Amino acid sequence: DRAREGMPLFGTCAGMIVLAERVLDGEPLLSLMDVTVRRNAYGRQVDSFEADVDVDGIDHPVRGVFIRAPWIEDVGPGVEVLSEHEGRPIVLRQANLMAASFHPELVGETALHRYFLSLVG
Repeated sequence: DRAREGMPLFGTCAGMIVLAERVLDGEPLLSLMDVTVRRNAYGRQVDSFEADVDVDGIDHPVRGVFIRAPWIEDVGPGVEVLSEHEGRPIVLRQANLMAASFHPELVGETALHRYFLSLVG
């Protein structure tokens, strides 16, 4: 309820799934962000990888860790795609919500979190 009233939320990896309105291989949980996600779409645990990605609004590549990461199948008209990897959206913003398919915090990357705070602060 608080997020629907404007409280900012940032979901990474599974958090993206929690925010999604549509989950192809599961049930939606909070149904807050107008996206369709596919769980574990980048593969199993052994398929995990790291990548540097460009994110709109951040002046350097952001290092992300993709661990059984979801990917976005579809975004609604009110969702802004801030970054893509291999043609798929991986960082999104919709009003007070932001989501990423990966974990930046696992490698000490703070730029994405700082960017989120600048949007809501």
